[in-house]
Amino acid sequence: MWGQARQIRRANSRYRLMPDTTRALFRSSPRLLALALAAICLFPLDLLADTPKARLSQDLAARLARGGAEPARVILGRTGDAADAIAARHGASVRKRLRYGVVLEVPAERLADLAADPDVAHLSGDAPVRRMMAVSAPAIGADQVWGGLGALPGFTGRGVGVAVIDSGIANHQSLKHRVVAALDFSGGRKGNDEYGHGTHVAGIVAGDGEGGYAGVAPGAHIVSLRVLGADGSGETSDVIAAIDWVIENRHRYNLRVINLSLGRPVFESYREDPLCQAAQRAVDAGLVVVASAGNFGKMPDGTPIIGGIVSPGNLPAAITVGALNTKGTVFPSDDVVATYSSRGPTYIDGVLKPELVAPGNRIVGASAHGSWLERSYPERIVAGAGSHKYFEMSGTSMAAAAVSGAAALLLEAVPSLTPADVKLALQLTSNRVAGAGLIEAGSGALNVAAALLLASGSPWQELSVGGETVAPAGVAFNPTSALNSATVTGDTIVWGTTIVWGTTIVWGTQSLLGNTIVWGTADRAADLVNSETIVWGTTIVWGTTIVWGTANARVQTIVWGTTIVWGTAATVPE
Repeated sequence: MWGQARQIRRANSRYRLMPDTTRALFRSSPRLLALALAAICLFPLDLLADTPKARLSQDLAARLARGGAEPARVILGRTGDAADAIAARHGASVRKRLRYGVVLEVPAERLADLAADPDVAHLSGDAPVRRMMAVSAPAIGADQVWGGLGALPGFTGRGVGVAVIDSGIANHQSLKHRVVAALDFSGGRKGNDEYGHGTHVAGIVAGDGEGGYAGVAPGAHIVSLRVLGADGSGETSDVIAAIDWVIENRHRYNLRVINLSLGRPVFESYREDPLCQAAQRAVDAGLVVVASAGNFGKMPDGTPIIGGIVSPGNLPAAITVGALNTKGTVFPSDDVVATYSSRGPTYIDGVLKPELVAPGNRIVGASAHGSWLERSYPERIVAGAGSHKYFEMSGTSMAAAAVSGAAALLLEAVPSLTPADVKLALQLTSNRVAGAGLIEAGSGALNVAAALLLASGSPWQELSVGGETVAPAGVAFNPTSALNSATVTGDTIVWGTTIVWGTTIVWGTQSLLGNTIVWGTADRAADLVNSETIVWGTTIVWGTTIVWGTANARVQTIVWGTTIVWGTAATVPE
C-alpha cells in the first residue's frame, strides 16, 4: 500500500509538471486523467523515477554514488575565463576546449563540490561513444533515382557533401575521388582508418560502384572526421568538436548531411545532453543529421529490449535509423526489422523513435586494408584484395549510412529542402514493414524513389521494388516541414506531433506526455491515448510496457539507466 501511495504521489507530481495545455486537456476530461494516473501506477517503481533534476547526468551521478579514486572527465557548458575560474576553484584541469564548453578532469573528491557550485548549471560525463556497426540500392529504390523517374533526370548526389563522423576513411579505390577532406579529432593518424568502420560506412554513402558495390549516392563527396580510435571507441567531446567543425565549414565544402553511425547510452534529457545539443545546432544550421538507432534491440537470450535508442539518436530533430533485414532479396514482402535494432521510445524523454528503417543486415561495403576489423574477421571479406577489398557488416550503422546517401540524392534534386523537409519526405514515403510497430520500424522501410517524387512535387505514382508494388505508409512524426503531405495519400494527416489515421481522432495539435500516435480504427481513442501510447494494428504500447496481439503476453521492459548498462542488461520483473 505504501509503495502504491508513493507511485500516486509521483504520478500527481508528473501531472503538475505537464505543460499548461496538457493539464487543461486532462482537467476537461477527469476520466482521461484517472486512466492516465492509473496507467502510470501499473509500472515498476524503477521505471517511474523522475527525470533527473540534479546538476549531474546519470553516468556522473552513478559515479558519485559509487565513489572511487579515479578523476572524472566532465563536460562543462562554460567557456573562456569563466570556465577557467570554475576549474581553478575545484582543482580541475582543462583537458579540452570546445566551441561551446570545456572538458575538465576533476579529482574524485572534488566532483560533488563542482556539482554544487552555483556557477555550474549542468555537468555531463565525457562518456565513451562507440561505433554502431553490424545496401542494397535496388531494395530502397536508389537505382531508380540514378536512372531517372518519369520526367525527372537521374540523380547521384553530385555536389552534395556528407560529413562522416566515424573512425576515419582508408584509401579505398571506390572512395578515391569521393573524399575531399579528412581531419582527425581522436589523436590518431590523420586520414587513416585503423578500426575499419568509417571506411565501410563511407562506401555505403558514396562508393563509386567499383566492383559492383555502389553506394546510395555515388556522386556525393565526403569529408572524413575521425573521432574513433583503433578500438572503435572515442569520446563524446571529440564528436561534439567534429559536429561544430562541420557547422563552421559547411559552406566551404557544401556539407548538407552529417552521418553519425555511433552513439552512447542516454544519461540525461536531450535538452541537456551536450552531444544532442551539438546535433541540434547542426540541424538549426541547415544540416540533415542522420544517426543510428543503436544495436540494443534484444538481450543475449533474445528477450526484446524497449527503450534502447542511443544518443544522439534520441534527439527529436535527428533522423534516427533502425536496421532492416532484407533476407538478401530486393522485393520487400519478406523484409523484417533486425532483431538487434534498438527500439524506442527514448529513455527519459519518451520521444518516438526511430524515424524509419533501412537495409542494415549483411551489407557489403568498402574495407579498410589491414584494419582491426579485417584482421579480426577475415571471413567477412567477400571480394577483392588490397585497396579493392569489400567487407560484410551488419548494424544500424549501415542503415544510417543508407539514409545519409538517400538524403544526398534528395538534396541534389531539390537543394532548397530543409532538414525537416528531408525527414518528412523520407518518413511519409516509407513503406510499412509487416509485423513491426512504430517503436521498431518508425514510419517504415526507406523508399528513396518515392521520397524523391514527393520532394520534387512530381505527381504521385505507384512504384515497383523488386517486382512488387509498394505503397507509402503515410506516417510521420515531429514534423515542422512545409511539404504538403496530402500529395501522398488522402488518408494521411500529419498535424503537429499528433497523427490521425483513418477514422481515429486524437487531440488536434496536442500530444500527451510525449508523442501520441494512433494507427488503426480504434473505437475509443480516449481510452488508448495515455502517457506514450502507441497503437499499430494489434500491437499496443502503453507507457513503457508492450503487449503483443490479444494474448496480453508482456515483453520484459528494459531501458537505459539502472535497468540496463553498457554491454549487459538486467531483467525488470513484471
